[in-house]
Amino acid sequence: MNKCSKLVALALGASALFASVFTSCGSTKVASKDKEILVVSFGTSYNSSRDLTIGGIEKAIAKAYPDYTVARAFTADTIIKILKERENLVIDNVDQALARAANNGVKTLVVQPTHLMDGFEYTDLQKTLSKYESKFSKVILSKPLLTTDEDFSRVADAITAKTKKFDDGKTAIVFMGHGTEAASNGVYSKMQGVLSSKGFANYYIGTVEATPSVEDLRKELHKKATYSKVVLLPLMVVAGDHATNDMAGDEDDSWKSIFKKAGYDVECVLEGLGQDETIQQIYVDHAKSAIDSL
Repeated sequence: MNKCSKLVALALGASALFASVFTSCGSTKVASKDKEILVVSFGTSYNSSRDLTIGGIEKAIAKAYPDYTVARAFTADTIIKILKERENLVIDNVDQALARAANNGVKTLVVQPTHLMDGFEYTDLQKTLSKYESKFSKVILSKPLLTTDEDFSRVADAITAKTKKFDDGKTAIVFMGHGTEAASNGVYSKMQGVLSSKGFANYYIGTVEATPSVEDLRKELHKKATYSKVVLLPLMVVAGDHATNDMAGDEDDSWKSIFKKAGYDVECVLEGLGQDETIQQIYVDHAKSAIDSL
């Protein structure tokens, strides 16, 4: 960290509030107490991935908007409980974060989810936020990562740039998404279409809990019959439990084991989307659009 730029993160009581102060070559901006960006994530108990991904997104937003306080909330109560019991790390759920913001006198609130899509979690977030809207002068829910056609194009460019060294014609580059029963599961097939339209024929996207499944992908790779290697990466904001176990684990039903059994050399890359600076910038841009609309 150089002398011209620094981020100071302060914990406030039982919340995971990050009061952001940036100093840039002698010019100081201090976060306003009545303007807040609440960054809402599912959460993860994997500390290193959390710091690089969720933390990376929060820091990028704080750097872009130093006049806003940046706070954190998780939607996964199980993860919140694990972190409290394991490390005495206290993180707000969404209700707690919104109540805390209102009690602290926040007037302008921007809620920026780190969700990949507009699925069940995003809908739940909308419902929870609606209960608190009257407590703020201005409040807005920003968009998840994959919203516009431009978002899909930028994400496709980011993930292919990160993995271009593997794209040798003999390697299938396979991304694991979570998947959902909601209609928004279509983002995975749409992303596959975007990759194909950009000429990335060796890229494949599947899901853990929906379609396309790992078996769908195995059949697709077998039909092409040109691959000797599979590289696996998460199409998820964090590289947490699904990436570590369902994708890269040693159990018979992990994606790594399934592709190895099918005869491929397999390499796993445990990096969440959130640690990519291009992805972080998309969230920053979504927050800007939300702020500009207030």
